[in-house]
Amino acid sequence: MSEPLERLLSIMARLRGPGGCPWDRVQTFASIAPFTLEEAYEVADAIERQDMAHLKDELGDLLFQVVFHSQLAREAGHFDFDAVAAAIGDKLARRHPHVFTPPAVGIDGTDGTAGAANRAGDFGVDQQSAVWEDIKAAERAAAARGRSSALDGVPLALPSLMRAVKLSKRAARVGFDFARAAETADKVAEELAEVREAAAAASLRSTPSAAVFEELGDLLFAAANLARKLDVDAEAALRAANIKFERRFHGMERLAAERGLAFEALDLVAQESLWQEVKRAE
Repeated sequence: MSEPLERLLSIMARLRGPGGCPWDRVQTFASIAPFTLEEAYEVADAIERQDMAHLKDELGDLLFQVVFHSQLAREAGHFDFDAVAAAIGDKLARRHPHVFTPPAVGIDGTDGTAGAANRAGDFGVDQQSAVWEDIKAAERAAAARGRSSALDGVPLALPSLMRAVKLSKRAARVGFDFARAAETADKVAEELAEVREAAAAASLRSTPSAAVFEELGDLLFAAANLARKLDVDAEAALRAANIKFERRFHGMERLAAERGLAFEALDLVAQESLWQEVKRAE
């Protein structure tokens, strides 16, 4: 183990030990889980902005979360950091048989090392992904002792958009999927029509509509499924759309201010005109 990692583990143990940090000593798995999610998002944000200095810091913060959970588990007698590292090493080797399971005799006639290297090179990304998913499915089935569902193991804590993609991907593995992306797009249109219908019915009542809530959920799920079918990262696409909206909205506000106008006092037609102007300038 490297000296910096040994130091980090030692610091974590001291923070949790007698005379350590009062805040760290009272934490539990549940209490620090939100911080773990937050740090993962901050890593993604640094990558999105291509800020390598910030990425280094955020990866450190995320590593600290792993160390924190491992320390809590060690104290409770469940496992420690070494066990976590060993488990992920075993998993990676198990899920990459084309790399780590060489034939008894390699194609060079000596040993399996060159054979494994060549077999790995012959694998395309799609093949590697298929092998990975097949092995994961087998692991889930073994863990469930024959009682598994194709949807088992998709964490509830995932962001809803990401979870929708994973659920539809799992369903597709057992044949529950449209053959073509165009059919998936038709499903989006169908769900949008149902949202419109539910919204029209809701406008006749003064109480919130459970039907609108449900149909909007169906529409979002269908859109996530379409992204999967088109091989688009739905989470990344929505994140990019958010950034684009912010950029254009700030541009509208800036143009209004330059012209001595109060943006919030403009009617929708005038605001839309500013939006189109900003859009054309990009």
